[in-house]
Formats: sequence, structure tokens, C-alpha cells
Amino acid sequence: MYSLKNKVNLIGNLGKDVDIKETKSGKKLARFSVATNDSYSKDGERQQDTQWHSVIAWGKTADMMALLLKKGNQVAIEGRLSYGSFQDKDGKMRYTTDIVANTFQKLTSTPMSV
Repeated sequence: MYSLKNKVNLIGNLGKDVDIKETKSGKKLARFSVATNDSYSKDGERQQDTQWHSVIAWGKTADMMALLLKKGNQVAIEGRLSYGSFQDKDGKMRYTTDIVANTFQKLTSTPMSV
């Protein structure tokens, strides 16, 4: 029997450094984007498709991401999808899709300075 769960596994590269903020209640929130690439053939030519994913993390996971991850790093993320909406300054409804990270693993090694 299958158990239906909201689970996402993603491997990609950070588009920018992790942005970390603190909420009014003192909880840490990390936000960054991850790019994934896929390639396919169209009319005999190789095409590249890049998708951008919004990732957020809370608490200690947010702190560790801000400490360890930098723009360009390859990272594996496990989390869940979260959908939201808000009204922009012009009164138009905007919709968001975020991956809420539970765990991560940095896949890019950082050279050590001597």
C-alpha cells in the first residue's frame, strides 16, 4: 500500500548566496533559489532547459545553510512543497510555490586555503 506524502528531492545549483532573516518572533528564515537543468533533443539539436526553484528553511537548518552554502554550490535538498498567495501593491493576487527544506547536503567541495 502506498502512503501519499508531500515530499520533494531536488539536486541543483544555488543561484545566489543564502539570504537569512529573523522573524519578529525570533525564528530564523533562510531563502534562496536553486537551478536544475534538463536537456533534450529537438529537431536533432540538443536543447537545455533550466528551471528555478524557490527554497526556504527554518531554524537550525536555515543557520547551517547560511553558513555552508554559497552561490554556485551544488546541493541536494529534501523537503516539501508549500503553496501560498498574497496581494501585491497594485491589488493583484500573486501565487508562490516554495520548497520547504527539511534536510540538505552540500555536494560541491570548497577548496581549503593554506
